[in-house]
Parts: sequence; structure tokens; C-alpha cells
Amino acid sequence: MNSQPISTAHLADLRPVPRFANLTTHYDAKHEVAWCYMHAQPRPSFTPALLEDLNAWCDLLASGQACNAQPVAYHVLASDVPGVYNLGGDLALFRELVETGDRAGLRHYAKRCIDAMHANIRHFDRDLTTISLVQGDALGGGFETAMSSDVLIAEKGSKLGLPEILFNLFPGMGAYSLLSRKLNPTQAERLILSGRVYSAEELFDMGVVDVLAESGEGEMAVYEYIKRENRARNGFRALRKVRAHVDPVTYEELAEVTDIWVDAALRLTGRDLRMMERLVSRQTQKADTDEAAA
Repeated sequence: MNSQPISTAHLADLRPVPRFANLTTHYDAKHEVAWCYMHAQPRPSFTPALLEDLNAWCDLLASGQACNAQPVAYHVLASDVPGVYNLGGDLALFRELVETGDRAGLRHYAKRCIDAMHANIRHFDRDLTTISLVQGDALGGGFETAMSSDVLIAEKGSKLGLPEILFNLFPGMGAYSLLSRKLNPTQAERLILSGRVYSAEELFDMGVVDVLAESGEGEMAVYEYIKRENRARNGFRALRKVRAHVDPVTYEELAEVTDIWVDAALRLTGRDLRMMERLVSRQTQKADTDEAAA
């Protein structure tokens, strides 16, 4: 980072924009930044309610109405749940849908996930930069979503990983598509099949995390990044267009992968589902502990 950090004195003047039950959104007029903080209940995961709010917010951004029609140059997706960015898919819902053999329900859930993710990947069809700010755990779909932005900023001490292989599944909402472009297919498969939770520091060294921030200084790091990009914004935007042209992540690609994911989910056994349930319990306990500690 630069030795002269950008001032955050203006943060108190962020303008609130349409509220949602599972999101808190603000508009920073000075830097033309739309901030979106996730806080799903009862667990900070991608519940159907959070997905509906996210997709509605994406629609507002795409239409230019998200911030009272004010210009948006940057969009930041973060979380205001202490210690948690997002714990991933709604595993309790997955278990119910798998146990009942509800293929249509699984496909609908997967579709809503990739609807929001691909809107972020394509910059909501606007000329803006997307940023993910991770200040805590980003697991499964949380990690996938963080990677879907142009820039992934993570605070030191944050943990990111794809635990799905631990219950005999794979992360089907974009992990392979995004990781294989950030790394390479072999490295992406190793990371996915490990089931490991990685530190932000490890992923920064690997090239998955773009900016490593000091703990508690994530918002500052966002504004430092904006300051750097603004010095050569034309070049940054042009290079992103080249990347999207040369190696696009298409909606069709994501949809075809989710079909494979649905088929795989419906083959899970009772043992796999019990492992999933234990993971749900551990993640819920951690989220409750972190929130109480804050």
C-alpha cells in the first residue's frame, strides 16, 4: 500500500440506498462506490432469501437505479457479520432437497446462485469495477462469490476454502471456472480436491487474492485500490475487456456445471449427508461465537 493512505473521513457521509432484509447497501458519492454488505439470517450463508435480495440488487445495478441513478464506478461486495464473509451454500436446504430427491429444487437454487454471480462477473452490464472485500471466513459459495469480482481484497487472518469434497461433493457454482483462470486447471483441481481452508496470506502468494490487507483495514485497502486504479482507469478497464474477450466465463458454462452438480448431489449417501450436517453445525457454532465475541 501507499505510505499516504486515502482518507476515510467521508465514510460517515455514505448515502443509504434501498434496504433489503439480508443486505445493507450504501452509496459513496465522493468515490462513486456502491457498497453492499451481506448479513443473511439465521446463518450467514446463501439462503434463498439472501439470493433473492442479491439478485434484486443486481437488477437495480444493471438498470442504473441502484443508487438513485447516480454514477457507479465501483461496486464492493462485503459482509457486516463479524468474522464471516459467507459460509457458502445453504447446506440444511441441500440436505432436505437431496433427501426428497427434489431435482427441480436443487436446479432452481443453483440457478439463483449463478444468476447473481454472473451478474457480478459481467459487471452488471455497466462500465464499473467489481471488488470483493473478505474480512473473515469465505467458504464454498462464499469463496466462489469472492472470486467472481475483478478484484479480491482479503484481510490477513481471513480463511477461504472449498470444503465440499469433505461430504463427497464439489463446489458447483463457479469454483473451477474461476480458479482455473486465476491459476491453472491442475492447481484448481488440487485446491478443490484438498478440501482445505487456506489463509488469505497463502492465497495471496498463490495469486488468488489480489490485495492482502492488514486485519481491520479492509475498507482502507478498498480505497487505496480505487486510488491506484483511478490513476490509469482507462488502461485497467481496457485490459479487463481483453480478458473477458479472450477467456470469458459465460453463463452457459456456469449453467452446464450446475447441472453436473445437481446430478452429483442427488447421488449423495446417508453418510455424506451426515457429514454435511456436522459441517453445518460447526459453521453455525463458529458464526454464533464470532458474532457474540464482536
